[in-house]
Amino acid sequence: MNLLRAAARAMLAGYFVVNGVKALKDPAPYAVEQERFASTVVPLARKVAPEQVAAAVPEDAETLARITGGLQVAGGLGLISGKGRRFGAGLIAASMIPQLMGFSAKGLTPEEKALARNDLLKNVALLGGSLIAAGDTEGRPGLAWRAQDSAAKLSRNMEQTRKSLSKDAALTKMQLGRQMDNVKHRVALQAKDLAH
Repeated sequence: MNLLRAAARAMLAGYFVVNGVKALKDPAPYAVEQERFASTVVPLARKVAPEQVAAAVPEDAETLARITGGLQVAGGLGLISGKGRRFGAGLIAASMIPQLMGFSAKGLTPEEKALARNDLLKNVALLGGSLIAAGDTEGRPGLAWRAQDSAAKLSRNMEQTRKSLSKDAALTKMQLGRQMDNVKHRVALQAKDLAH
């Protein structure tokens, strides 16, 4: 891990750890952002999810704010520590979805709309940064690439083996043909000797 990546991850994660702790301690200010998410997505999730899962989905905006805060703290710590950094960045990205879905500029003054728009752009930028961090393999190939590369190597090895076996079979066939010709020749000579 190079110093630039570590510093960038710490800067990104620091924001989420601080906000996550705030949301865990006092979820009321964050509950406003969660209201729209709670009123639209939660009922849909309860209809679609299995009964046991649906019963565990909270409807309370403050509880959702605490869950989001917990995701941000866990994701931020994973991102900072480097242990599960890609998963941690994924948690951070998931925690941003309710905030983005909760955006609404209805009933705001022009000044409030400008502030809300800036907040929305900041949240979109943070989501983008966390998605980049979630996809960062530090220059090492990801699992999907490694699987494709292994499959390609296996395919090449199988093709080489097939060609080698084909060559060996052709060589064996040729040698057997020569041996058969020799046997036929010997048999013909012995038959000729027996005939005299």
